Amino acid sequence: MKQQQATPQRPDRTSPGSLEDIGDVIDVEQAEAALVEHYPRLVRLAYLVLPAGQGRSRRVLAAHGVVQRTLPRQRSSTRGLGLPAQRAGTDAAIDPGYAFVRLRVLRAALAAGRSRRWLPGPPPPLPQVWGLRLFPRSGGADELALDQALSALSGPGRAAFVLRDLERLSAPETRRVLEAAGVAHPREALEEAERAATPAGSRDRSLLESAEFDPCALQARPTDLIRRRQHGRAVLTAGVAVLVCGALLGLPGDGWGPDGAAAPPYAQNAAAEAALDPGKLAVTSATAWKDAARQDFAAWPARGDRIHDKALLRRALAVWARPGAGVQVSATPGTPAGPASGPAQLLFAGVVDHVVVVLLHDGLRVIRYAEAADGEGQSDGTGAALDFARTDGAAAASASALVVSRTQGNIRYLTAPWVKSARLTDLVKPDAAGRPVTIGGSGMTTAVPTPQPAEKCTTWPALRMGSHLLTDLGELTPARLTYGTPRKPGEVTAPQARTAWARTACQLPAVRGMGVRAVNAWEFAHQPLPGGAGNAAWLCTRAETWRGAGSRTMAQIQTPAPGGQPYAAGTVAARTEGGTACGPRAPRALAGVLWKATTGQWWLLAAGSSQVTSITATGSVHGKAAGRLLSLPAKAGDRAELKGRLANGKGIKGLG
Repeated sequence: MKQQQATPQRPDRTSPGSLEDIGDVIDVEQAEAALVEHYPRLVRLAYLVLPAGQGRSRRVLAAHGVVQRTLPRQRSSTRGLGLPAQRAGTDAAIDPGYAFVRLRVLRAALAAGRSRRWLPGPPPPLPQVWGLRLFPRSGGADELALDQALSALSGPGRAAFVLRDLERLSAPETRRVLEAAGVAHPREALEEAERAATPAGSRDRSLLESAEFDPCALQARPTDLIRRRQHGRAVLTAGVAVLVCGALLGLPGDGWGPDGAAAPPYAQNAAAEAALDPGKLAVTSATAWKDAARQDFAAWPARGDRIHDKALLRRALAVWARPGAGVQVSATPGTPAGPASGPAQLLFAGVVDHVVVVLLHDGLRVIRYAEAADGEGQSDGTGAALDFARTDGAAAASASALVVSRTQGNIRYLTAPWVKSARLTDLVKPDAAGRPVTIGGSGMTTAVPTPQPAEKCTTWPALRMGSHLLTDLGELTPARLTYGTPRKPGEVTAPQARTAWARTACQLPAVRGMGVRAVNAWEFAHQPLPGGAGNAAWLCTRAETWRGAGSRTMAQIQTPAPGGQPYAAGTVAARTEGGTACGPRAPRALAGVLWKATTGQWWLLAAGSSQVTSITATGSVHGKAAGRLLSLPAKAGDRAELKGRLANGKGIKGLG
């Protein structure tokens, strides 16, 4: 949901002090004074507008180059540049000189982004530092998420975002400045900036003004020392580089050992060093969950036979902070894959199926580090893997288990300390009793089969932990399956719920790998079929994600199953991504499908949830029915658009 921010009052454009009363010519001295006074702010603006594709180090140099090349060579006119009026109070710094230089900076940054050509560094006569790379200080997960959101925007979109949310220009002012900067479609750029999915704090400057986006507060790290050594640089140059890098990268105490598959270090500050120190990992006691305010991953104790292996934990933390080129990195949609902002929590460390596994939790994500048990700490990263999954807000059922190992179609879970028993069930065979799954002393289950999507779906394994039903959808966290109304989904325990999921399970491959948190099946209508062919059930299946966005909804009709196949899969009538249909915010549904009777006659069948009072079909099939059920004769290939009327008088469209 977009945050609503209070808009600061702005002076009347006809009031004294507007540009019209000051003049329309900027002196070189006036522009130079504005550049010197506001240099950090201008460099930050250029840094945010420049594309992020070439890395932060080159982006920093390009931002400084853009600003330092903006001074005009002679007096310049401001006519037609769309400069905003002067302001009062906290915005009094927006003077004509600053606005003029800001516009030139914006033009140059947009031009660099359009051409994908980065400005060269300073000419050789100027002082230089060989062997070092400069970049802003690292921020936390919110700063990383904001940087990723900005990188997904176009250059004009980033410019509009920065002008509006950092410079605090109004929408008309932003459009005028964008037009003056050469943006062809300023209104579209402003709308793109408005649609950007950004973390909290992005709209009140607290993140935009953080050190993560400050190209004037820099950190230094060396370039590739190994390659420089292989290329045989001069002894004097190599000696100086070693001295400089030794001063920058000296580790505290006795050191933490080799970094394994990690890339060269880059940021040395208190938070980064604490995040790399295995001695500062949070470790919860084995009984803390019993008295915890809520049952979530923060209440999990550290388990496994390698939780005291400092060298292993050091490698896992170092690879997490800076994975090398040989490390396989994966992340569920919407999950930042950046380093920790501080010490994480240790959940597990041990050998599982000939693989060394470390599970960590930082409050927002679960991180799984894995390396071959017979090749620990290989410097080239061979055999190392790093997986990220969002788990923010997990509690109770959604914090019951994590995937610790996958091998040859089998999977092992690490269970929560409050899980006392587990049972393997087959969703498509609800009458089968299933079999118990052993949970070892470390909380790890024996190997259980993972679902294997196939053209002919004959089985779908799931794990029942207490009353909760979980299934693997190819991610670190299993998805919870529920049944019932969107606002009060229940457990899949009653015969009706088990039958509904038996005929729905084979639709689950459509939501694999989407970062799914839970999937709910809701029977919203029952409809008699024409010609006395029995009754059909209408179900709405909605998959909710950890990140909130990206949900997927499917409406299906389950007609009477053919003889000998009591749990045949239903027919999907409509699919939609996003939106609120069949969710807790809009617990209603309307869907339709063409159905062929045994007599060969085709029918348009439609049904709505209990709030629907009438249904109208237009298109190839015309008709209207009072109530929430509709049946109309049709022909093969007909297409119809469905609209319904709710009890409150509002309309509802059919899914799909």
